[in-house]
Amino acid sequence: MSLATKYRPRDFEDLVGQLAASQSLKNALEFRKIGHAYLFHGARGVGKTTMARILAKALNCVNGPTSQICNVCEHCVEISEGRATDVIEIDAASNRGIDNIRELRAQAVFAPMKSRYKVYILDEVHMLSPESFNALLKTLEEPPHHVVFIMATTELHKIPETIASRCQVFTFKKFNAREIAERLAHILEKEQIAFERDALLPIAERGEGSLRDAISLLDQTLAFSGSDALTLSAVRESLDILPIEVYSTFVQGLRTGDLHALLNAVHELTQGGANLRVFLKDLLAYLRTVVLISEKVEVHS
Repeated sequence: MSLATKYRPRDFEDLVGQLAASQSLKNALEFRKIGHAYLFHGARGVGKTTMARILAKALNCVNGPTSQICNVCEHCVEISEGRATDVIEIDAASNRGIDNIRELRAQAVFAPMKSRYKVYILDEVHMLSPESFNALLKTLEEPPHHVVFIMATTELHKIPETIASRCQVFTFKKFNAREIAERLAHILEKEQIAFERDALLPIAERGEGSLRDAISLLDQTLAFSGSDALTLSAVRESLDILPIEVYSTFVQGLRTGDLHALLNAVHELTQGGANLRVFLKDLLAYLRTVVLISEKVEVHS
């Protein structure tokens, strides 16, 4: 089992970040202000589907609706394991046709088999066809009282206003590097793997705000190192992170206008198998850091 799967949050208390969405949903559960449709939007790997599953458990937990999920009752266990008959996850990217939505509408009218709510989780909902959105709209306008729709998307601008206006919309922000590094440290401590603190930040930064991607990179690095410890050198080699001198030399060439040196640097990078797209991203990050340090120095001088 991958670390991303093993350490997927199971309840509100275990969630990382997304405090605004989490607190709003917890309050809605506690005060019985449950909506019939939710729309979660944000970048990949920031917890949209995880939050949807947690909300499904909160609605159907034997103690629910509740923000204090037990994670031991039949409903919670089945949802966690992805085998709950009343929680239906649909990948809209591969089920985008009108026939798929018509089938959903036909099934939605039936009461849950053994849960309190029938929950439909539509991932990548922006992939639905215009005809499918129109068909879904009819159900959202007059939803059965026992149905809750939770839709997730990385591209909010592609969702028709008629759909979004009938949902409670929550924004899921990207994680900052510190939050990701803290979660990676938590995972390594749970796995009883020794690690260098300095080794976590490069992984967090390479995740580009996606906690899931960062954990996958951690998995990759651990597999590469093949040891019981995570070191900075192993992270740099596994993720092909170049020495900082490469960036400083390249920037020096830009400052002096030394075209020959710049072309040689690019040639060496390509000959060494470096990914130039990644190099440019890391170069921009290096420049940003240099500018921030320069500004701090000027302020304190």
